Amino acid sequence: MIDLSQRFAARVFAITYFLALAILLVGFSRFYGPYLVWDNDTQTAANFAAHAPAIHRYIVCALIYGMGLVVMPAALYRTLKPVGHGMAFFAALCWVLYACMWFVFLLDLFGGLRIVSDAAYQSVFEPQRLQALAGLQLALGWDAYYIGLAFNGVGLAVFSLLFFKSRYIPRALAAVGIATSLFESICGLAYLMNRSFETIVSPSWYEPPAMLFEVVLCGWILVRGLRPLEKQRS
Repeated sequence: MIDLSQRFAARVFAITYFLALAILLVGFSRFYGPYLVWDNDTQTAANFAAHAPAIHRYIVCALIYGMGLVVMPAALYRTLKPVGHGMAFFAALCWVLYACMWFVFLLDLFGGLRIVSDAAYQSVFEPQRLQALAGLQLALGWDAYYIGLAFNGVGLAVFSLLFFKSRYIPRALAAVGIATSLFESICGLAYLMNRSFETIVSPSWYEPPAMLFEVVLCGWILVRGLRPLEKQRS
């Protein structure tokens, strides 16, 4: 049977996910995306310097999203702990590591912005060198993000496996979660091992399949709720 604390934790996960994702998407589309130049970190750094207030707003949105990344694994751990304590703990730990890499990404973003905006650096380095240094800082942040993405995929795969085992959600949906999360993790690792992998699978496709699963999962939890094993077998 599913107790009330499990149902509550599952709803906390779903609500936190939707709120955090909405804030991040708004921040990305309004304050970050317009100034991002793919495959050109130096030009991106120059754009960020010219629109520093907007980037600072994005950092705030991304920080709130990062806080959600701490809440979500705790909630899913409580939900799935009765199904498999060790596996649930491992999956939650993977998501916490992803959250850590997300904060490293934000710190590198903040550092790159400071390099090209701080007068102390501008008086020592030429503008082109400042932009190159800031671009390197941003690139390091993206490297940290892809490391975190691999952990995120592994954690989601294990959580999905526990959902599959428990039958709290339809097994077909859980199976999709396993497949999409493994795809995300493998893509992240392949990109880190060989950057030319992006010519095979674009980085813009690493996350959407798993993200779509998470959206459907959270919607299912909020609309249908978790289903006891006994009810599903009847």
